[in-house]
Amino acid sequence: MARGRKGRDVSGWLIVDKPAGITSTAVVNKVRWALEAKKAGHAGTLDPDATGVLAVALGEATKTVPYVTDALKAYRFTVRLGQATNTDDAEGEVIAKSTQRPTDDEIKTALGGFVGEIMQIPPKFSAVKINGERAYKLARDGEDVKIAPRPLWVEELVLADRLDADQVVLEMTCGKGGYVRSVARDLGTKLGCHGHVQALRRIWSGPFLATDGLTLDQVEEMARTPALDDYLRPVEDGLYDLQELPATAEGAARIRNGNPGMVLVANAEYGDECWASYEGRVVAVGQYKAGELHPSRVFNL
Repeated sequence: MARGRKGRDVSGWLIVDKPAGITSTAVVNKVRWALEAKKAGHAGTLDPDATGVLAVALGEATKTVPYVTDALKAYRFTVRLGQATNTDDAEGEVIAKSTQRPTDDEIKTALGGFVGEIMQIPPKFSAVKINGERAYKLARDGEDVKIAPRPLWVEELVLADRLDADQVVLEMTCGKGGYVRSVARDLGTKLGCHGHVQALRRIWSGPFLATDGLTLDQVEEMARTPALDDYLRPVEDGLYDLQELPATAEGAARIRNGNPGMVLVANAEYGDECWASYEGRVVAVGQYKAGELHPSRVFNL
C-alpha cells in the first residue's frame, strides 16, 4: 500500500519576495516545510538571480496555478549595453562586445518593435525542451542549440531610467512564457550594440505584488507557527480573472460530485469559464451553460 504524503491539509497562497541566489523550487520547498503543507507549487519560475514576486500555492490552491501563470505580469530589469553573453545574463561568458551606445530616443524607438504580439526565441540556457532534453543541458554539453521562435504578448515595454551610457532600466508587462533575457539580447541586436540582462525583478504577477510578499527570512522566523498561517491568502485569489457564480445549496452539492449544478448568474454568457462559490468559498471551476456550472476542476474546501 502506498504511503500518504505527510503534512497538513493547508490550502491558500503565500506570496514571497524571492531573493537572488536561490531557485524558485528551493523557495517552494522552504515554504512547504515552514507551513508543514502536504502539497505546494508556484505560479511562474524566476531565474535564480532574479528577485521579486513568487506566488506559492498550497493544497487546493495548486488547482488555480494555471490561471495565475496565464495572467499578465510585470518586470523591471537592467540591460547592460555593449556586451552579449552566452546565457543572455550577467552570469554568462561574454561572447561579443561593441563600443556603440544608442541614445535614449533610439532606444525608445526600438522598444516599439517589441510591443504587441511578437515572436521570441528563448535563451539557449533555458528550461525549454528540445526532443525531450532541457535546452540548458544541451548548451552546457556544448551542443548547437536551435530553439524555434514562440509567440509572446507584450502589453508594454518602456524605458524607465538610464543609469549611465552602459546601463538602461526597462519595465515590461507581458503574458505567459516571456523571457526577459531574450528581450535584452534582441534589443541589443536591433540597436547594433549587443546587450544582456544585468538585474531582474518581477514586480507583480496577476493579482500578486512583490511589495506584499514575505522575505525568506520572515518565512523562516515564523516557520511552523500560527503566525505564518495569518499571511495565507485565499485559494480564490488565484481565480481573480474569472467571474464568480454563487451556487445554490443543491447546486453546490451536485457540483462537488462532478455534476452540473445550478448557479445564480449575473452576466455570464453560455460557454464562459467561471467559478462557482458557496458561502464564499470556491466549489469548482467550469463552463457556464444555461443556468448551471459544468465543473472541470472541483475543490475540496
